[in-house]
Amino acid sequence: MTTGRLGYVAPRVMGELLSLGFVSFSAIFFVVDPFSAVPFFLAMTRRHSAEERRVIALRASIAAGVVLAGFALAGAWVFKLLGISLGAFKIAGGVVLLLLALDMIRTQPSRTRITEGEVEAGADKEDIAIVPLAMPLLAGPGGIATAVVLMARARGGPWWHALPVLVAIALTAAASYAILAGATRTEKVLGRTGLAILERAAGLLLVAIGIQFMLDGLSESFVGRLLGG
Repeated sequence: MTTGRLGYVAPRVMGELLSLGFVSFSAIFFVVDPFSAVPFFLAMTRRHSAEERRVIALRASIAAGVVLAGFALAGAWVFKLLGISLGAFKIAGGVVLLLLALDMIRTQPSRTRITEGEVEAGADKEDIAIVPLAMPLLAGPGGIATAVVLMARARGGPWWHALPVLVAIALTAAASYAILAGATRTEKVLGRTGLAILERAAGLLLVAIGIQFMLDGLSESFVGRLLGG
């Protein structure tokens, strides 16, 4: 009997992990959207060699992953300290994602992600890996909000539900490095039209994610008021 139960539980747990991992990676990757960072990266590293660009991409990707993981793990405690409900943060995060998504659909540089002034300042800086590449270009408000919300959802279940979120962040950081390290090749292969198409597609997905965050937040806030009242 025990062996039979274990044989049933193991595939179920693995299925849940894979499902959570896919959802988490899809959400985080498309919010971080390293493809849209390629033009900014090339503009800010135009004076650097190919090897220097790879080092900058590596440091930026690692830093962005650490920032996202840190906020994902500590976000709930920060909210408690500040007296902010998770429902309110989901609504705020949804609004940020919608603003970011609308700019992506129109293929306009998003001021939510990075401003023209930050790009110009970055081009003149000696070290651009942490600021502005890691933050706010990769780990911006949208990415941070997404990581925090996904981790909050995961904490509603067994402890191992948090693992897919952290793995998704690590995979997104690795993918960001691969895309930025080969930014010149990426731009040549995809071209501006290809990058624009990818950005619009990611923008449509972000609209859906942002609306879902807002609906979840409104639902939690409404239920919380009913129970509190």
